[in-house]
Amino acid sequence: MFVLDSSSSVSLIQQIVDGFSRMIEEGSLRSGSKLPSIRQFAHTHGVSVYTVVDAYDRLVAQGYFVSRPHLGFFVRRRRQDDGEVSNAGMRYDFDSLYYMRRIFEHRGLSRKPGCGWLPEDWLFGDGVRRALRTLASGEISISGYGEPKGFAPLRQLIRDLLTEHEVALTSEQILLTQGSSHALDLIARRLVHAGAPVLIDDPSYANLCFGLRLLGCELLGVTRTPEGYDLALLERLLETHRPKVFFTQPRLHCPTGVSATLAHMYRVLQLAEKYDVTLVENDIYSDLDPRPYPSFASLDQLNRVVYISSFSKTISPNLRVGYMAGNPELIEDMAQLKMIAGLTSAELSERIVYGALIDGRWRKHAKTLRDRLTAAHEKVAARFLALGFELFTEPKAGMFLWVRHPRIADANALALRATEHDILLGPGHLFSPGLEPSPWLRFNVAFCEDEAVFDYLRLELDNVRDAVDGDGPDPAGSQVPRAGRNTKTVPCAGRPTTEPTGSGAHEAPDPASPLGHGSCDANEQQGVRKPL
Repeated sequence: MFVLDSSSSVSLIQQIVDGFSRMIEEGSLRSGSKLPSIRQFAHTHGVSVYTVVDAYDRLVAQGYFVSRPHLGFFVRRRRQDDGEVSNAGMRYDFDSLYYMRRIFEHRGLSRKPGCGWLPEDWLFGDGVRRALRTLASGEISISGYGEPKGFAPLRQLIRDLLTEHEVALTSEQILLTQGSSHALDLIARRLVHAGAPVLIDDPSYANLCFGLRLLGCELLGVTRTPEGYDLALLERLLETHRPKVFFTQPRLHCPTGVSATLAHMYRVLQLAEKYDVTLVENDIYSDLDPRPYPSFASLDQLNRVVYISSFSKTISPNLRVGYMAGNPELIEDMAQLKMIAGLTSAELSERIVYGALIDGRWRKHAKTLRDRLTAAHEKVAARFLALGFELFTEPKAGMFLWVRHPRIADANALALRATEHDILLGPGHLFSPGLEPSPWLRFNVAFCEDEAVFDYLRLELDNVRDAVDGDGPDPAGSQVPRAGRNTKTVPCAGRPTTEPTGSGAHEAPDPASPLGHGSCDANEQQGVRKPL
């Protein structure tokens, strides 16, 4: 073992980190070796338990230790490419939207239940500040452009994190980007072309829809259901249009919050194999999921999956650090395209994110954030149900709830009026591949603690009720069933339809109707929570 020196200028925490990391790198502690428990180490070396907790957390974050519940700490397996990345053998050649504008223009609104980020005090501000101080105290190079694939230590750390989630890869299969949107843009420009059919979730990430439209793609929406996907529709689209790429978000999907079941994920992979389709998996909410959950990347091992994630949701969106992982040949192509489009990503930001991730408090922050979101989901879901809203699903994790009210057919009018009340909402048409009117709204549970949000919704619903009772104009644009209209609304993720009751026949709605288009299978209704 090693000796701690309480008189040293180096903190006891750092001495423990340095001691164990040196032993592991020198080989005196082998992969898989069980380590002393926190209390045992503290007793043997005469230091505080809290000192050892902090040191062990940093060693886990830096990839030296792995914590196994109820078993203790063990030496993590170290891969052969842990050393400095060599430039030898590199194959590099040095040889746009209404929603995006308006959502950022409206950041001045004080209430933002429709936004896609977390409140500042929910993010890892302390870790960023500590990383900044550490960075400022060392040697900082401000010349050059950094590495084409991004800061090597951060890529190695991401490799270790993905390995913990059963994805086997090297750090050379990881490309750092300026957030996940940058990664999606690079992939789209590499894999699709003008006029090409492209599969996307329906509803989908608004920025992705806009980007693909700008490229001139034909967007084919695959309806999301509470279990995952409309698999029958997916196969019909594959058979009819023969697309080569499917952009999807199986875990904590934006905007619905759905996480696809394992059965659905296997079926999607089978269809991708059958029709030779590349899956682009956007997994930016993985750190917000408290459940052990597989990814397409772990099931496929990056054979026909390109994996995307980001640190914007948990550390800071302002740092703009994301990444993609894929097969080696594709990542080399992406690195070259990244250099052509904008040279390297910002290494200073990547160093800050790296410093925050190896901070001993990162794991505690991530768990606290997940617990906080779970509590917010339970509270906010109950509030919506009490107001008569329907929930598409109750994810109890992540950031979003996808809701609608039977009295509101077009959420856009509601959202526009909300700005007059200093409130930013997320109307459903923004997430539609075809921008069709929608009754659905995306709510960020972290921004729904303000009572003024529900006061406004209650006021709007009262106005709708008064308009219907008086047969006057409807301020919310609702289509409320009246006498003689014996109908019921059958919900699905992005495309509600109207089905006459008592006739036994299914009637497709008018495509121009503000209720949307398309139909839903019966299994798409499962999981929809009706109001109390």
